[in-house]
Amino acid sequence: MGMHGPSAKCHHQERRCCDEDNTEVNCQQSKEPLKETIVRPDTMAEGDSKCFNECSYYIVKFMLFSYACCWWLIGGCILGIGIYAEVERQQYKTLEGVFLAPSIILILLGIILFVVSFIGVLGSLRDNITLLNVFMYTLAVCLLLELVGAILGLVFRKQAETLLNKNIRKGIVNYYDDLDFKNIMDYVQKRFKCCGGEEFQDWKVNMYHNCSAPGPLACGVPYTCCVTTTANEVPNTMCGYKALDDKHQPLPEIYRRGCTNAFIYWLLDNYKIMVILLFLILVPQFFGVIVTRIYITRVDDLSNEYVQPTEEVVLRQKGRLDKWFKCMPEWD
Repeated sequence: MGMHGPSAKCHHQERRCCDEDNTEVNCQQSKEPLKETIVRPDTMAEGDSKCFNECSYYIVKFMLFSYACCWWLIGGCILGIGIYAEVERQQYKTLEGVFLAPSIILILLGIILFVVSFIGVLGSLRDNITLLNVFMYTLAVCLLLELVGAILGLVFRKQAETLLNKNIRKGIVNYYDDLDFKNIMDYVQKRFKCCGGEEFQDWKVNMYHNCSAPGPLACGVPYTCCVTTTANEVPNTMCGYKALDDKHQPLPEIYRRGCTNAFIYWLLDNYKIMVILLFLILVPQFFGVIVTRIYITRVDDLSNEYVQPTEEVVLRQKGRLDKWFKCMPEWD
């Protein structure tokens, strides 16, 4: 019997086949068992790169999530303290105004920290590029504003001192009506051993300490302006009696320098502390910007790796089919 078709052809001539490189090889050679598997260097490099991208992705994700969570909690605590202070301030019917109400500053700072950090938390959990960009650019803008503010404060030092003295005088006018400002002013005068804003004569703008006012406080200053010799000394509340009267000057019982100059001199004497404080404020924000940028890059890399264009997939499948049909045996 004659054999026809591909079987007969294999008996009369060597059947040709194709390897992976489209090179014709002997069919007999293709039937030999594969002795060893060769791993291509490009395949190994691709696997190492993929592993590195995934590991760095999870490490940076954890760092960013922890960073945002910490500031989120800090913002919530500051917001809670500010709300509590504002409720207490409203009970005493103290004056309105940002400078005269530190609770307002705490509330605004807490809201900014809470909202911005929450955006960072959501962005790190959901890998949302839009939220991550909002978080990163907000941190960058705040960082730039703080740097610009510090530079402007140094360049326009005299104008800053004038503005500060003006606001202190406004606070002194309502010293006994604003509990927040009273507590701050008393602490500053005792801590920096000073009296008033620009000078101790600033207390004349207060209606109770003005020399034309009736009562024992007239022409006097608060007891926190008084000189203390020991730390636990019981203060004499009337030590500033008639301190503003020109007839009784100079008085050794009170501090005569203003608190603005005293505070500036303290900053100059303790510049190392200020440098450390500046780093503690700016470095965490700069760290957040860098980590967020790295995380956005990692997310983009993984997205490009796992999400391939449809056209590329179709071309790859077409190439595999062409290679498979090319290696099929020939028919008569």
